Amino acid sequence: METYVDCITCFAGQAIEAVRVATDDVQQQQELVKQIMAAVAQFDFSQPPPTMARDMHRMVRQKTGYSDPYLAAKRRSNALALRLRPSFRRKALAAEDPFGAALSLAIAANVIDLGIKIHHEVDLDSIGDVLEEALRAPLPHDAVNALRRSAQEAEDILYLADNAGEIVFDRLLIEQLPPGRVTVVVRGGPIINDALMEDARQAGIDEVAGLMSSGSDAPGVLLDDCSDEFLRRFEEADMVIAKGQGNYETLSAAPRGIFFLLRIKCPVVAADTGLPLGGPAIIPPARRPAIPY
Repeated sequence: METYVDCITCFAGQAIEAVRVATDDVQQQQELVKQIMAAVAQFDFSQPPPTMARDMHRMVRQKTGYSDPYLAAKRRSNALALRLRPSFRRKALAAEDPFGAALSLAIAANVIDLGIKIHHEVDLDSIGDVLEEALRAPLPHDAVNALRRSAQEAEDILYLADNAGEIVFDRLLIEQLPPGRVTVVVRGGPIINDALMEDARQAGIDEVAGLMSSGSDAPGVLLDDCSDEFLRRFEEADMVIAKGQGNYETLSAAPRGIFFLLRIKCPVVAADTGLPLGGPAIIPPARRPAIPY
């Protein structure tokens, strides 16, 4: 997906948020925002938005010497999600369709995204409410069954994770996928609150699936920035499941079939997908037309 003029507002908001998280020095905050916005002014709009996000967060880390500014936020998100998961696992397993319920919860947990909501504090009550709502509003059977059938037929499933906290609920869906066939991919370096290897292990993903890194610190999957090992697995996998907007933005034009699972959190992605803002989405490999909700 290319970058649109409307993305500039998000870039500016992310820049302000990132420098405030990384440093209390007001003068340094001001200089960093100026430098970031100068880079935005030179940005190639044919590139997906996560390219700019990667570059601006690299600048913040390099200039402040703070290697992982969102570490504390990620740990809070993981702790929050781990407190909630046991009760929602029980509810999913007791549902008429445990696979569909786990899928609904995994998509709903995509709201834990500090790259979209500026000054967003993940709140125990609000996340619990979002998850409860997801169980009350099942996804369309056709979309659920398409994903289920593909997973049953695939021998090698690559699951591209998105955010810390969210990855805790990804485990519920992974547990419903064929055992021994799933490899979960996390980011190769700190970027906003995206999940790293540490977050995946805190979520217990290593107990139910293989783990690997994309080799890139972009908040998405920029194929020209990923490791050779990841690129080989990405090409050879029978099925790819990609969570979140960043993965959609970077891979929507990828030369292979992908199931995208996400919440539509910005008007640009809503327009690009043709799906309602704020709703859940399962976008299948044959993505025209998209599945409406």
